[in-house]
Amino acid sequence: MLGKKIRSFRHSLAGLRVVWKEESNFKLAIVCGTMAVLAATILEISAVEWLAVILSIGFVLSVETLNTALEESCDMVKNDPDPHIAKIKDLGSAAVLLASIASLLVGIIIFLPKVATLAW
Repeated sequence: MLGKKIRSFRHSLAGLRVVWKEESNFKLAIVCGTMAVLAATILEISAVEWLAVILSIGFVLSVETLNTALEESCDMVKNDPDPHIAKIKDLGSAAVLLASIASLLVGIIIFLPKVATLAW
């Protein structure tokens, strides 16, 4: 049973290597997430705010990874231009956009008041 869990973990790590290597948007999300963690550390946000920041970062990275898997699946099924495949890819991209907007709003709600206080 432990061997099965280890194999599963290795597959997960392989997936992370793929998305890191092939997806510039994933790297951008990592950079943004790192900046959010640095800001959170400097601004000494509360435990609940940390929870929101960490969940937001994980949400964006997860949706981006799922979108990459969806795009890869679509390309495997049909690499020629197809309106249905284009629609599926657009929907996956929309999911990433929505997750990113939600995370941006979380960041604005948490960080903007703290930065505004520092500026005054």
